[in-house]
Amino acid sequence: MVHLAVALEGAGWHPAAWREPGARPDELFRPRYWGDLVREAERGLLDLVTIEDELGPGEDRTDRVRGRLDAVLIASRVAPLTRHIGLVPTAIATHTEPFHLSKAIATLDYVSQGRAGVRVRIASKPEDARHFGRREFPVPLPDLAAEAGDWIEVVRRLWDSWEDDAEIRDAATGRFIDRDKLHYIDFTGRFFSVKGPSITPRPPQGQPLVAVLSHVEEIHRLATRSADLVFTTPHSAEQAGDLARELDGLLVFGDLVVFLDETERAARERKARLDDTDGAGYSSDAEIFTGTPAQLADQLLAWRDAGLTGFRLRPGAVPHDLTAITRGLVPELQQRGAFRREYEASTLRGLLGLDRPANRYAGATR
Repeated sequence: MVHLAVALEGAGWHPAAWREPGARPDELFRPRYWGDLVREAERGLLDLVTIEDELGPGEDRTDRVRGRLDAVLIASRVAPLTRHIGLVPTAIATHTEPFHLSKAIATLDYVSQGRAGVRVRIASKPEDARHFGRREFPVPLPDLAAEAGDWIEVVRRLWDSWEDDAEIRDAATGRFIDRDKLHYIDFTGRFFSVKGPSITPRPPQGQPLVAVLSHVEEIHRLATRSADLVFTTPHSAEQAGDLARELDGLLVFGDLVVFLDETERAARERKARLDDTDGAGYSSDAEIFTGTPAQLADQLLAWRDAGLTGFRLRPGAVPHDLTAITRGLVPELQQRGAFRREYEASTLRGLLGLDRPANRYAGATR
C-alpha cells in the first residue's frame, strides 16, 4: 500500500494561491480554516499532515501571504477535531530549546491520543538569527546539522525520561509517582547541556514520529542518524530507487508539489494563470507535478515500485488541489488496490507500521 501525507502551507504552495477563486485568505489565521483542511485530509484516509513553520516573515513582497500561526499550536488546536490522521507540525531546531519542544510534542501526543510527530528543520538565515541575538550567522551547514542531531537526541531522551508506569496515583499511600522511574538524561554535548527529566510523562506513542526534509548529503546523514521518516525529492523513478537505497532503514516519502485538474491541459492552464498572477514562474525545491489524479497515480506507483514508502504531496492551491487529492487521487489508488479503505491503526506509528519503542531507561536506577 502507498502511504500519503499532505503538506499544509497557508493558502497553498503557489505564492499566488491566496488570490484563487475558492481561497479563504481572510481565514488563514483562524482555527476553523485549519480544522477544515485537516478534516478533509482525514476524510481522504491520509496517513498524516505536516504543517509548515518559519522563524521569519519570508521575502519582502507585499503581494504574497506573510505571517503565520505557530505550527505546533495549530496541530494541538485541530487534534480534538480528528480521530485518526497523524499531526506533524514543523519545529525549528536552530535557536530553540529542545526541552520546550519535547514538552510541546509530548503534549500534542496526549491531546491527539497517539497521533503526534515533529518535522525538524534548521534555520540558516542571518535575519532569523537576529531575532534571538545569541550568535553570529551564517553558520556552516554541517554545524547546523550536527546541532539538529543533538537537539533530536535530547528530545528523544526527554520523552523516555519517565518510564511508562512511573505514575502510581495511589491516593491511599499518597504516592503519585515512583521516583525511581523518573530519570536524569544527563546530556552534555557541543550545543546543549540538559539534565532532565521532563515535566511531561512519556507520550502515548513512547516516541512520537520524527521526520526530516532532506535534499543534501549532510541532512541525509542527519536523517539516517536521528529520524524515523525522511521527505526527499526524486525527479525520476531511477533516482527514487537510489534515494530509497541510500536511506535504507527509514520510511522514505517522495515530496511533490501538485497542481491537479480533470485534464492535463486544464491543470497546466491553471498553474500558468497562477504564475502570471504572481508575476514569476513558480519554482520549488520539490518536484512539481501538473496533470490529472490518474496520471499522478501512475507516477506514484512507479516510484513506489522503485522503493519509496510513500509520498508527501504539497497542494499548489487550497482547497482545489487538496480535494483533488482526497476525492480524486485517493479513489484512483483505491481502485488499483494501492491505498487503504479504512484506517487500520489508532496511532501514527501504527499507521506507518512502526512499533512502539521500548524505554531506553527502563530498569535503570536514578
